Amino acid sequence: MAINLDTATVKVPEITLVFWLIKIAATTLGETAGDAVSMSMNLGYLAATGVFAAVMVVAVGAQVRAPRFSPLLYWAAIIATTTLGTTLADFADRSLGIGYLGGSLLLLSMLVSSLALWHRVLGTVSVASVSSPKAEVFYWVTIMFSQTLGTALGDWTADSAGLGYVGGMVIFTALIALVAAAYRWTDISRTALFWAAFVLTRPLGAVVGDFLDKPLAAGGLDLSRFGASAVLIALIIGCVILFPQRAAAASPLTNAVPNANDH
Repeated sequence: MAINLDTATVKVPEITLVFWLIKIAATTLGETAGDAVSMSMNLGYLAATGVFAAVMVVAVGAQVRAPRFSPLLYWAAIIATTTLGTTLADFADRSLGIGYLGGSLLLLSMLVSSLALWHRVLGTVSVASVSSPKAEVFYWVTIMFSQTLGTALGDWTADSAGLGYVGGMVIFTALIALVAAAYRWTDISRTALFWAAFVLTRPLGAVVGDFLDKPLAAGGLDLSRFGASAVLIALIIGCVILFPQRAAAASPLTNAVPNANDH
């Protein structure tokens, strides 16, 4: 099974430093905006989850239907999944009573299952293969699970594990640095390293977002959730405008396990 490289249109951005900076800002926005709607607006986790689920369906649907890669559309879909991930994880962890650790383990199993099914059906989970509606559906379902897992994992690290928001930031920054070092100095699959970094940026954004808007007594800066969200939105839009992004280069699908040259 292969993609015609002359006609394939990859619908995700090239993986660059700017990509990761925007991703971290987007995941932080997901935390502050999700908390703003569920807590500051007093909608509660379930109602906020319904609101963001509708937004995500519209954003991801537009992304899948788009004929080519659009940075603004792509990042709108990412932000929609990360805000939904925030309220969904909070609903599962707190309202359903399964706790941060239980939620993290459940979502980890769902993420791994999504990746395994994607690989079984299409032969690769490389982002460079996201050039068909089927691949895009797998991609966005996997991202949804990773965003929700990241919220639960970030909350577990900061709260249940007792590391606090600053401690959580240090832990996840260090883990991302280890992934970057592995990318630079080892032959570990680039696809595996991408997904590891992609997952880890979400709990980093979660603890950064909580650090910005939680009360001083809880270890946060007690900033306005709406104000912090507005600044993050402006930052993301500014990065998209100032640093043009290209679509990732298409790569053929194979039934082999992705190798070190996958992106």
